Amino acid sequence: MLHYLVLPVILSLLAYGFWISPNFKEIASGVAIFLFGMLFLEEGFKKFSGGVLEIVLQKSTDKLYKSLFFGVIATTIMQSSSLVSVLTISFLGAGLIGLAQGIGIIFGANLGTTTGAWLVAGFGLKVDIAAYAMPMLVFGIVLIFQKSRNLNGVGYILAGLGFLFLGIHYMKEGFEAFKATIDLASLSVAGVKGLLIFTAIGIFATVVMQSSHATLVLIITALAAGQISYENALALAIGANVGTTITAIIGSMSSNIEGKRLAAAHLIFNAVTGLIAILLIHQIMFSVDYLSSVLGIAEDDYTLKLAVFHTLFNTIGILVMLPFIDNLVKFLERAIGVKEDGEEKTIDTVKYLNDSVLEFPTTLMSAIYKETRHLYENAFEIIANGLNLKSRRIVSSADLDEVIKDVYSNTPVDMDDLYNRKIKGIYGDIIDYATKAQGKFPAEKIDEIYAIKLANRDIVEALKDTKHLQKNIIKYAKSKNSYIRDEYNKIRKNLAEVLRNINIIATTDEEDVMMLLLSKAKIHAKQNDVLTNGTLDELIRSRLITNEMATSLMNDSTYAYNISKNLVAMAEAIFIPKTSDIKNIDNHMIINEEDIKTMMEEKAKIEKEVQKQEKTEKKKEES
Repeated sequence: MLHYLVLPVILSLLAYGFWISPNFKEIASGVAIFLFGMLFLEEGFKKFSGGVLEIVLQKSTDKLYKSLFFGVIATTIMQSSSLVSVLTISFLGAGLIGLAQGIGIIFGANLGTTTGAWLVAGFGLKVDIAAYAMPMLVFGIVLIFQKSRNLNGVGYILAGLGFLFLGIHYMKEGFEAFKATIDLASLSVAGVKGLLIFTAIGIFATVVMQSSHATLVLIITALAAGQISYENALALAIGANVGTTITAIIGSMSSNIEGKRLAAAHLIFNAVTGLIAILLIHQIMFSVDYLSSVLGIAEDDYTLKLAVFHTLFNTIGILVMLPFIDNLVKFLERAIGVKEDGEEKTIDTVKYLNDSVLEFPTTLMSAIYKETRHLYENAFEIIANGLNLKSRRIVSSADLDEVIKDVYSNTPVDMDDLYNRKIKGIYGDIIDYATKAQGKFPAEKIDEIYAIKLANRDIVEALKDTKHLQKNIIKYAKSKNSYIRDEYNKIRKNLAEVLRNINIIATTDEEDVMMLLLSKAKIHAKQNDVLTNGTLDELIRSRLITNEMATSLMNDSTYAYNISKNLVAMAEAIFIPKTSDIKNIDNHMIINEEDIKTMMEEKAKIEKEVQKQEKTEKKKEES
């Protein structure tokens, strides 16, 4: 309810401000133009995120100090801690970086925001930046209309910088004009009371604008015009630092659990940093005065001293929190965990796909691959249980004859329930994201995305066939007829071998091992198909199994063959590197017309034999 009231209240206050003061209108317009410039700037950098930012991020975060440094540099260049936060949440959600590295980037991004204060205080207020803004806007808008993605990105960046400069100009002019009508400095509040009030105002302003950069520029221009006191400006800067966490929190709402943990880390860091700044405000102010004298900053140059203050208290926050990152990670993992009920009937959801991932195509591709692996991990467990096998035994080094003796359960598992809880939602989200991804990639990438969608379909088809197979697995695995029992145990053993080989393919980097196991799996399934190897025909002719058993075995052999075929096709698409020559081997296990013809002929032949035997037995009963 409160959410719906906030916007009307803000709009009403703005309208009232416009009505009573044209100078307020100029300041508000300056803020709006500045925020519009930030949107353009972020859009421009996103145009270059189809690989460049992702590659740099991955190579720059293997060590904590690298993550910290990357956060500083990226925010300094892009002048948007919001974009860096969203990018980091995207990578963390896609599983490309760990939580500790993500926290390091966020710490660095906080320090990187201080460069904006230095630029505005040291450059923006001392020259006519509107003169620089106009050419940037002209060139930027021309380039935005170009078809080239790179030129388009450069255009957005130039236009964004132009709007930023123009916004600063209007804010500066508005506060200068304000001095002639209203002296806001007379409303300043001294002491602890003023510190807390203006910190709260800084938090509120940043939450409304969702940009600590915009709040800082507003503070600096107001301070330069003498409309707020130096002490109150420091309090506003502390509030802006805490308020900027709202962007990360909003960005994490559509992210997975890792993104939410990172947003919580951001909030904790900024809150602790703000608390330190408030408690040690006098000591930090003394340090600012000392550093300013060392740097040659004039005693009354409060705008540059504000930049020094902003940098100093963020640095203190990093130095205080850095030794506790591992503890912070453990705390967040405990505090923000996966909810489970007593019966463990939770519905599994996607781990690596979220709305922030959609903004970065290369990250999206990696996330879809990882999510498909997640889907297969769930499917592997269900298929193993459906075959009445223990999954941990399949991936072990135990002899497969021993593996099939170690049954999972004496009763069938509920395949429908497991599918609805572990597969359905993830599968739907993967297909949805893959479809959205097709609109973000060039034509040559579409085939790869289509192959991923097919791989996911293969997983689901394998599960459906396992469901059909499960009933007779349980029924005939304990049959007194040793022949039918042996045949069903062979089916279980053969599928266990396929699952084991796929697990090895998924966990090895040796291409010769991948090639050997993939080829073996493709050939193995055909050799063990009872329809084509003559086994079923022999069992029927020798009257070793009943007609009912023969029909069941015939259908279940087809199910087993399809499970193998689909799982191997999935493994080839998902677990084999895209650059590998393995994808070009000739013995693909795709059923061609001759395969289909042979299987249908064998099936028809066996069905005819079964019908013949049924007629013979019926005549015997009648006689």
